[in-house]
Amino acid sequence: MVVNVYNAARALFKEQGKPLSAAEEGGLWPTGFRTNEEGLALLTESIRRAGYAPGKDLAIALDIASSEFYDAAAGSYRFNLEDRTMTREQFAGLLCGWVDKYPIISIEDGASELDWDGTKLLTDRLGRKVQLIGDDLFTTNIKRIRKGVQNHCANAVLIKPNQIGTITETIEAVRYTQNRGYLPVISARSGETEDDIIVHLAIATNAGQLKVGSVTRSERTVKWNEVIRIEEALGASAYYPGARLFTDAGIGSN
Repeated sequence: MVVNVYNAARALFKEQGKPLSAAEEGGLWPTGFRTNEEGLALLTESIRRAGYAPGKDLAIALDIASSEFYDAAAGSYRFNLEDRTMTREQFAGLLCGWVDKYPIISIEDGASELDWDGTKLLTDRLGRKVQLIGDDLFTTNIKRIRKGVQNHCANAVLIKPNQIGTITETIEAVRYTQNRGYLPVISARSGETEDDIIVHLAIATNAGQLKVGSVTRSERTVKWNEVIRIEEALGASAYYPGARLFTDAGIGSN
């Protein structure tokens, strides 16, 4: 399904005359866009072009990386592409509008790692509707995850072994996250290798979610392929009741 949508998106890029190049994590680099929302519209149409129903067969998970365009001194967010500056309230409202308009079920770093108030605001508005992941916010660090739990900020944690340093600390972060009712998402990193350990980590800890990247290069496809091989080996026992855990975490009802 991912490959089909990827190929449909490539076709749409060509139809619309947008340059085609690969991003660091294997996806299509969004050059030739006038607004940020234009990419969401293209992706949603790509799902349809591939023969799937947006929001039913496939949905969208966003990695906003908002620390990259946050002005800590002013407490504002700026879209240089659109020559647009927003308060945290306006930015949260923008994301809420996207969730209403597009089949988005997960948002990562919807506020800057420095903007705990922004994360809390977004959680209050969307925390029972979509998954809100902290990556830069938590850095796989139990102390920061604990702060998020205590302040009801986000409802999921991106887990990266390279952020914390050891496999032992990584597993401790996963267990702490699960025990507090948050959802762990085992993740690759931007500068990846062909090591597939995160696949085994996701399955061994029963995390339920794995963030790999697109299907362009071998450092991404090696992880997709390892998941497929493990699923084939496990057979029926590979079933994971993710929808139930998603509901238990207070995020959705399906």
